[in-house]
This record gives sequence, C-alpha cells and structure tokens, in this order.
Amino acid sequence: MQTGKASNSLLLCWYADDFTGAAAVLEVLAFAGVQSILFLNTPTKEQLNRFAQMQAIGVASTARAQSPEWMDNNLPAVFSSLQALKPQLLHYKMCTTLDSSPTIGSIGRAIEIGHDFIKPKAVPVLVAAPQMRRYQVFGHLFAALDNDVFRIDRHPVMTQHPVTPITESDVAKHISAQSSRLHASNWSIEDIENNKPYKLAPASDRITVYTIDCANDHHELAAGKLLWEQRHQQPFVVGSQGVEFALVRHWVDTGALQKQDPPGSAGRSNGMVTVSGSVSPTTAEQIKWSRANGFQTIRFNVCSACTTEATLENEIARVVNEGVKAIDNNIDPLIFTAEGPDDAAVKQLTDAVNASDLSMSEVNQRIGTALGVVMRRLLTQCNIKRAVISGGDTSGHVVEQLGIIALSALAPTIPGASLSRAYADGPMDGLELALKGGQMGSADYFGWIRDGGGARQNECT
Repeated sequence: MQTGKASNSLLLCWYADDFTGAAAVLEVLAFAGVQSILFLNTPTKEQLNRFAQMQAIGVASTARAQSPEWMDNNLPAVFSSLQALKPQLLHYKMCTTLDSSPTIGSIGRAIEIGHDFIKPKAVPVLVAAPQMRRYQVFGHLFAALDNDVFRIDRHPVMTQHPVTPITESDVAKHISAQSSRLHASNWSIEDIENNKPYKLAPASDRITVYTIDCANDHHELAAGKLLWEQRHQQPFVVGSQGVEFALVRHWVDTGALQKQDPPGSAGRSNGMVTVSGSVSPTTAEQIKWSRANGFQTIRFNVCSACTTEATLENEIARVVNEGVKAIDNNIDPLIFTAEGPDDAAVKQLTDAVNASDLSMSEVNQRIGTALGVVMRRLLTQCNIKRAVISGGDTSGHVVEQLGIIALSALAPTIPGASLSRAYADGPMDGLELALKGGQMGSADYFGWIRDGGGARQNECT
C-alpha cells in the first residue's frame, strides 16, 4: 500500500482494551491487504524485528476489565512504546458496544492518558461499525441482535452485562461521565450528508473530543477520509474496529489500497478445543447448537474458584480428564462455565463469592486462568492445533496461559471473530486460534471454526 507523502511505512498502531477486540482490528486490516500483526504483550525489540515488514502493529490488553488506577500505571508505557515506532495513527481500540464505566475499563481515562502523552489537537471517537450492524445516529449508538436493531441502552444483552451494563446511548455523554476533563460533541449524519466539515470547538482547558456518526458506507467513507487527512493534527483516535473499516474504505477509494477478495477456508481441523467463559445468550445458543452437532459439552464448576487452590486444581484435573476422553473418541470438547444469564451457575457463583473472602474480580480472574490451564493441558497432551476462546475477558486470561507472542489473520468468519495463526516460542507456535466476544457469532459459529472458517454471504453479526 502506498502511504502518500508520509515517509513512514507504519500506517497504524492499535492498543485494544480486550483480546477479542484486538483480533477484530487485525482481521479488518489483514483481509484488506494491509500487512498486520497483533502482539499479546508490548513487543520487545527482537519480536518487532521478526515482523519488521508490517504496516500495522497491534497490542492486546485486558484494560476493559481494569480500574482507572491500573490504566494510570500501564497505559503511559504502552503508548510510549507504540509512539516510538512513529505510526501515522495511534488507535485506542474500544468495544463496539461501549463496554466501560467510570470504574471499570474507563474510556474517559484512556482518552486523558493518550491526550496528555500525544497532545493531539482533538480526539476523534468512532464507535460505529455498520459492517457489523453497529450504528451511530445523532450521537446515539445502536446495535443489532438477530434480526432487530436496538438503541444500546435498550439492547437485551448489553443492558444485562454482568460488569458494565449500558444505561446511556449518547456516546459523548457515556464517555464524558468517565472524565471531567472532556468537552465532547458530535459530527452528525446531517453534517456528513450535507458535506459540512467538522469544525473544532474553540480551545479550552478541557480535552476536545468529538464522536462521529456512521450508519452506512457513505458515512464510513467520510469518517475514514477525516481520520486519515487529519492524522497530523489528530494522530490519536479512539474507537472500535469501525476506525479500521473506515480507513480501509478511504484507502481503497483513493487507490492507495487495492480491493481484496476475502480469503477462503483453512480446512477442517483434526481436533479442536473450545473454552467459553461467556454468559451471553448468543454463546448459550452456540453451546446448544454444538451439543447437538458433534461436540461434547463439559461444564466447568465456577464455584470451585471461590475455595482453596486444591479444590480448584481438582476441578481443572476433572475437566481435563473429560476432555481427553472426548478427544480419544474423536469428539471435540467444549468447556463452558454457563449457558446464558439465566443459568443457575450465575447465581450460584454470586452466592459463593459473597460467602468467600474474594471479590468477584478476583474470582473471575481465577476462573479465566483455570480455563487457560485446561486449554493448555488439552492442547499439549492431545497435540491439538486448533482452539476457540469465547468471551472477551476470558480470552485475555486464557491466552496468557498459552505463551503466545503474536497473531496473524488466517481465515474470516463474522467480522470480529476470525481464525488466526499464533506465534510462540513453545508448543503453541502455529496454533490456529479464534477469539470471540460473548455476544458475537451465528449459532453454528464453533462448527464454522471447526470447518476452517471462510467467508459466507450476509454474515455480519
């Protein structure tokens, strides 16, 4: 891809607040023909040298599940490392459904830190991604579920999120509630349709932020043009993978990037291990489908994470043993913690946490780590080369247990949940891995990955 007058071939760096979101950006860029790599920790100089030809570099994190204090302690160093690479844009990647609050995964705090370090003239915020049926209209975010589209504060899943339930659909208001330093406004669809350029508010002692409406291809193209043409004055952007969708559309429109045909399937796997820590109704339907279509579903007792290390280890060993038996019988195991928000295990876990000396955050981390141990043991003991992790926060905990350094995109499925190739110094090198947000995917998603992915017609949720 040609990069215009800029001498730097590194178009973009992105830092994602969860692992599934990080992979979502990777696939948008890679399948569009932009050479891209996603690191699962801040890369070392040696690791960067291994992928020196890349045009876009990402780093995954668990910031979405962290406190503002954690961000204060971690984001400056990461932003410094990425900015040292001199990308033309630095993107803080957030979820398309605004998963955040003033105390958990604060987008407002991330904007403060990025602004203070990079000092842009303004910070554009693009959350919508029409290709994923996520829309922003007059500042308000909408998201699809099955055949319907809901304003995000009325969305059946996101209003019931166990950690950051959504109560505000106005994106500017949502993020402004997370920081007293923001002066937020909106570049509306009316402005875009009338070719009215966005005008920055007068300078003040607050951080100038503007959200970008986007509901169709035309809006996406306008957003991409704005982000790219303003990158010298506004080199720090916040948003979902809608940022990359918009940039790619602009690059193709200007001829800087050639339109690519979607890649095909990676082929059916010879064995696959799936773990799910999601309580989403979407994932529940996927577990149900899998049970009826050749998978063995194995429940992980989450209450074991509220007791002793020995009890938790016994549960890990039990689940691994059941998984090995399934693989020995040529059946793919799917280990899960709950089947939807109404599963009795959800309340049982809450009661167990309340009766323990641990916080829910600590217990969730123990569960995620345990699922990672289960997956690592099954993959190594049974020499399995394909895996799926369901749940954004779960993905971060599990991947940490696998020793993976980086991912590259391998085969598409729905936007945001493709099959990737893993790079590692140990036995996970070459693992084919899919990371899926809990609320994402068709009912047969796990079977689709088992078959190797590959583009389908009209798959966008």
